[in-house]
Amino acid sequence: MMRSTFDPSPREERMVVLHEPAHEMRPRVVLDNPSQDQLRRLTLQMPNARRTADGSIDVFTRVDSRSSGSTYIVSDTPEDYRGHQTMPRAEYEEIVRLQEEYITGRPMIVIDGHISNAEEVQTAARLVIERANANVAGMQKFLYFERRGGEPQVTVIDTPNLPAPGYPNDRCIAVVGESKKGGLRMWNKIVYDKGGLPMHAGCKIIPTAQGEKTIVVIGLSGTGKTTTTFRRQGNSRAVQDDFIALMPGGKVYGTENGCFAKTFSLNAEYEPEIYRAVKSPITYLENVYLNEDGTPDFFNESFTQNGRAVFPLEALGRYEDANKIGPVNAIVILNRARSVVPALAKLTEQQAAAYFMLGETQGTSAGGKDEAGKEPLPRTAAYSPDRRLPDEHRLDR
Repeated sequence: MMRSTFDPSPREERMVVLHEPAHEMRPRVVLDNPSQDQLRRLTLQMPNARRTADGSIDVFTRVDSRSSGSTYIVSDTPEDYRGHQTMPRAEYEEIVRLQEEYITGRPMIVIDGHISNAEEVQTAARLVIERANANVAGMQKFLYFERRGGEPQVTVIDTPNLPAPGYPNDRCIAVVGESKKGGLRMWNKIVYDKGGLPMHAGCKIIPTAQGEKTIVVIGLSGTGKTTTTFRRQGNSRAVQDDFIALMPGGKVYGTENGCFAKTFSLNAEYEPEIYRAVKSPITYLENVYLNEDGTPDFFNESFTQNGRAVFPLEALGRYEDANKIGPVNAIVILNRARSVVPALAKLTEQQAAAYFMLGETQGTSAGGKDEAGKEPLPRTAAYSPDRRLPDEHRLDR
């Protein structure tokens, strides 16, 4: 792979060829896989960025959460995707044309890496994003595993400042959750094709008298996956906090080399490891309230409850590589709902499958403003990214 060096000259031209040969971009200049130091310098130049008293960087965005209303499946057969928004291929091609025109002559950043470090599902990935949103590039660089050359299998092209009249907010979204989820959505299909089940879930190792146990913690955004995964039980160790692949035989693979933590009500007493990592000077914050002296206030929700922090797993001090853990011993389902349910219930396999498929959890703003307060619906497989599961992946059989 040819690497380009940063050059702010408007006469410089680099070409980035995407994974689809039919589409090419010709940005004015490309900053090709810059270091975190470079990305932090660019982030601090953003008018909506502020350095915190801890030395970290906090960026405030126009839109503070993902939006299911802005998510479309490109298909000319919408009946195949009932319950999802679809977009005809001709409309998609027009958006691609507008995006390519917009990118031409603009400075962009390319970040390469891998989703997952497990050989069976490891996927070469690329993020192409406007230099004006360097914080998203810095966050994604923490989340990707290190890339070792070759062409990407999946590519996310993110132009948050491109006007898009007629679509939600008349533009794209600048929050990191949207771009990171874009890559994971494509990775989901790769996992399915290998017979696995990608899950919106955390994973942790808990030592017991009978040996170490692998626990999977599943739940929608905002239900407490990260809190439950990282809260220590004895000498427990976190493996992954957001997305996993559950393979035949119970093997678990991780997806990310970093943590995407919700910061609202973060408490040093109950979550000491996350708290220390979030307060680290290398961390990127997004939409976290700052006091006048620059100290983060994790309990102030006047801007949003959906503040986020992204940092590498190594910032936790204690974690376990998913490649080194055993098969799943137990699955914990987190529900956030108005209904009255036992605080803790031990179920048979059949009961667990039935309860899973009930879709009891309630939507939260962490999954997007249009998800907040949304009532649960049975048989939605809410914790799986694909609600049209083929028979071999159905959990209610």
